[in-house]
Amino acid sequence: MGDPKGFLSLRRATPAREPVNSRVQHWREFYTALPEHELSAQGARCMDCGVPFCQGDTGCPVRNVIPDWNDLVFRGQWRDALDTLHATNNFPEFTGRLCPAPCESACVLALIEQPVAIRTIEQAIADRGFAEDWVTPRVPREETGRRVAVVGSGPTGLAAAQQLRRFGHTVVVFEKDDRVGGLLRYGVPDFKLEKSVLDRRLAQLTAEGIVFRTGVNIGEQLGVDELRRDFDAICLAVGAQAARELDLPGRSLRGIHLAMEYLAQQNRRLAGDVIDDHTLIDARDKRVVIIGGGDTGADCAGTAIRQGARSVQQFVLIAQPPANRDNSTPWPLWPMQLQTSHAHEEGCSREWSVSTTGFSGKRGRVHRLHAIRVETRASADGQPRIMPLPGTQFSLRADLVLLAIGFTGPVPGQLFRDIGVARDADGLVTTDVKYRTSVPGVFAAGDMRRGASLVVWAIREGRDAAHAIDLELRASPARPC
Repeated sequence: MGDPKGFLSLRRATPAREPVNSRVQHWREFYTALPEHELSAQGARCMDCGVPFCQGDTGCPVRNVIPDWNDLVFRGQWRDALDTLHATNNFPEFTGRLCPAPCESACVLALIEQPVAIRTIEQAIADRGFAEDWVTPRVPREETGRRVAVVGSGPTGLAAAQQLRRFGHTVVVFEKDDRVGGLLRYGVPDFKLEKSVLDRRLAQLTAEGIVFRTGVNIGEQLGVDELRRDFDAICLAVGAQAARELDLPGRSLRGIHLAMEYLAQQNRRLAGDVIDDHTLIDARDKRVVIIGGGDTGADCAGTAIRQGARSVQQFVLIAQPPANRDNSTPWPLWPMQLQTSHAHEEGCSREWSVSTTGFSGKRGRVHRLHAIRVETRASADGQPRIMPLPGTQFSLRADLVLLAIGFTGPVPGQLFRDIGVARDADGLVTTDVKYRTSVPGVFAAGDMRRGASLVVWAIREGRDAAHAIDLELRASPARPC
């Protein structure tokens, strides 16, 4: 604890956003970092709370020891703070930018005051570590002679790969796309995560001896039998990118796209890829409607605004949450309350309690979206039900519609047909507590087994799966050469 009375005298501070008019003209990150003395003061707000709920599973699934590095920042011991942070989190520069910070909603100080600026401090520690060249490759002291294949290079796969390599195993990461990073590369807009931040971490992983093979879709470019022949263990970490669809009249019209299709294409454009005009999705001068109220919908809004959309509107099925924590989600749970994104400052309007009923078009392209207003009612069994309100139907002009309504599980493909792991009714891979699938030697981690979740859960799952794989490999005899 830095200052016993810091939480009483010091106010919460977070990085300022670049003014709207300037930040929508570029694709870079737009936060101004706090100076060191202000970060030290934020560390001093961490109180002697007895039980730090911020670092339990509710607050921080990756198990960051948050009070420790808050105190080290207060004392100016930044390198020690980085070591403490890296002890539990392989990629704090990702979580510091992308995590919604359940640690802050679970902060004890949040009961009476604004919580400690945990995520701000976390990102500052990680970025300073790179700036000071403290983040260096850690090559294992001994090689085990065991080979592990990691399928998927999102945060789960990368965390698993780094841990496995540091245990001394030979690790090859297979990625179906042309670049490494999974959703970090193609799902997160550059204005939230500049790809140079990803690339500098990948440089460390490569220097540690991890081999990356891109453009390899397991089951197609490389067979499952070959993979099992060449490796002692396989870690599946392909995520849960099967998007939830809307089966509505007019869905097949041109101009209606899944959110990830849109976001990935824009990231490819920024990476220098040339997109064919026939497949280009561009919001310039268009009336854009986004269906879905989560982070992905906000990412679409920020992207459309930067592309020069005429207007951007977001429809959300649920009722508008309260401004403050709802009684249904008491501390330290993640609160049900209104969350406002930077995109809503930039020119995206939101409407709540709206259900889309269909689309109509002209010459095969979407022209109007049709909807009805709804309300949420409690049913006899106590479960909430979305009920349409008669007489509230409406339609509006829409030139581009983006569906951002979540994910249902892993994308079906040849990999699952060939590898034969058991899956549940939702298509998620089933495992035991040691991340073992129904197929010996094959493990699974991340969203593909728990469903779409947070980046902190992805890293935690990758780390835990790597530990389980290491224990099993060390307990089993080596395969004959």
